[in-house]
Amino acid sequence: MKHVKYLILGAGPAGLAFACRLKQKGESSFFVLEKEAEAGGLCRSMEVDGAPLDIGGGHFLDVRRPAVDEFLFGFMPEEEWDRYERNSKIAFDGGYIDHPFEANIWQMTPEKQQEYLDSIACAGNSRKEEMPEEFVDWIYWKLGKKIAEEYMLPYNRKMFGANLNRLGTYWLEKLPNVSYEETKLSCENRRPYGQQPGHAQFFYPKKYGFGEVWLRMQRELGDKIRLEADVYFMELLPDGRKRIKCRDGSVYEAEQVITTVPWAEWEAIEGMPEELRGEMGKLCYSSVQIEYVSEHMDTDAQWIYYPQEEISYHRILVRHNFCPGSKGYWTETNMERIGPDTGRFRYENQYAYPLNTVEKPEIMDRLLKWARTEGIYGLGRWGEHEHYNSDLVVELAMKLADELTAAGHEAG
Repeated sequence: MKHVKYLILGAGPAGLAFACRLKQKGESSFFVLEKEAEAGGLCRSMEVDGAPLDIGGGHFLDVRRPAVDEFLFGFMPEEEWDRYERNSKIAFDGGYIDHPFEANIWQMTPEKQQEYLDSIACAGNSRKEEMPEEFVDWIYWKLGKKIAEEYMLPYNRKMFGANLNRLGTYWLEKLPNVSYEETKLSCENRRPYGQQPGHAQFFYPKKYGFGEVWLRMQRELGDKIRLEADVYFMELLPDGRKRIKCRDGSVYEAEQVITTVPWAEWEAIEGMPEELRGEMGKLCYSSVQIEYVSEHMDTDAQWIYYPQEEISYHRILVRHNFCPGSKGYWTETNMERIGPDTGRFRYENQYAYPLNTVEKPEIMDRLLKWARTEGIYGLGRWGEHEHYNSDLVVELAMKLADELTAAGHEAG
């Protein structure tokens, strides 16, 4: 039985960043358990058709968090990355417009521009009406009938499932925020106004997939990480230690546990209040399939979004526009919408996106508060059940490692 101060569950960006930060701070009593045969989580890459393909659907290093970039450049130097301006489009009305939709209707014909402007002007938000509580009503209220019915609602049904009203509205502030006045101004001046989406500028490796930086962090950890270790059971011991069991029979004990794995993966957490166990089962997520298509797309876009419900996938990533020396593109499709086998390379991600359901905030608030009192810390996309990008996950991991090591030094 191995005993450590910090046991880190999962070697995706969150677990790796936390562990490597501990090492930087001089902490040696830690260990990482990872279910898969290599580290990286949703940010892993594989070589497909002679070039990297990101099996999690495509991830990039945003430039907006310099401290995160500097931290990761310590494992994979900046000169090994290219920097890009984000170019994302929406397939619409037989052609393409730039993303986000409401900032770029100026690319349509004057007649269509006016139709959309009139629709946005009639939206509840433009008319200063009270914000509704249900997801579908919120989309109409925020964007108007035409954008709601022709883009936002069909796209979100494809990505998250048919019952959109199970989703809350608390997370929609993450969407690009473009007002009616800004949309009108963009039509008058023929350029976008308002808040732009994330990854407006991003880094991507010159010679590798995004998974390379995480593999280098795995190597940095040396014998402090074990792969193919599938955890399923946690027991809270009377003295405050936590006992973790893997399916192969191995057992680990720790003073503090940092979990980045989906809460749904636990068969049991002995010592957890019964009401929390029940609520943990209500956390929802979506699964996606990544499929590689070798045909060349004549476009300079990196992302293309598809709201058309007759098309199974909801977005594609054109890899030759950010991954030098590659060709083709890959699609991302909700597992509920996949069609028959095409013979192409496919990869399934059971845990792709945490769903922001109506009840999720209260569930996670209670769960994470209880866990902290027991020396268990949920971290990252799955530990916190939040749709976080990798750069934010790394930032949160660094902060948590700094917090816990500082508290340990004060206690010492």
